[in-house]
Amino acid sequence: MPIPRLSRWLLPASLTLLAACSQAPSTVSLDDDAQSRCPLALYTGQEVLISLRSNPSTGFRWEVKDAASGVLKSLGPEVYSNPEDVGLVGSAGQSTWRYKAEKTGNGHLLMVYRRPWEADVAPASTFDCQVAVQ
Repeated sequence: MPIPRLSRWLLPASLTLLAACSQAPSTVSLDDDAQSRCPLALYTGQEVLISLRSNPSTGFRWEVKDAASGVLKSLGPEVYSNPEDVGLVGSAGQSTWRYKAEKTGNGHLLMVYRRPWEADVAPASTFDCQVAVQ
């Protein structure tokens, strides 16, 4: 193969390899401290893993007020785990949710940490994130 013909194929092949290496991660993880990454830009098919500090033994629970249902699909219910002090009653842990970016568009993910029976009291904490799916 002559050199000029080879160089015509080298550039497209290089760009294809570069694009394959720079794909977005399949899962985006957010926690209490990562809310600064919002607004969140996702691609269709990406998963979002949200892990927030939680202590249900105090009566406080995370309540999903808006799950960006127009663009995100829930992959299951909240999962609570206590990774640090497994044997201690009443110790804090993590509440985790998984979503999948299903449709292009914009949505709003809003969660509040409060006692469900205290309707007139402001939430102790809020997780608020705009979501854009391409």
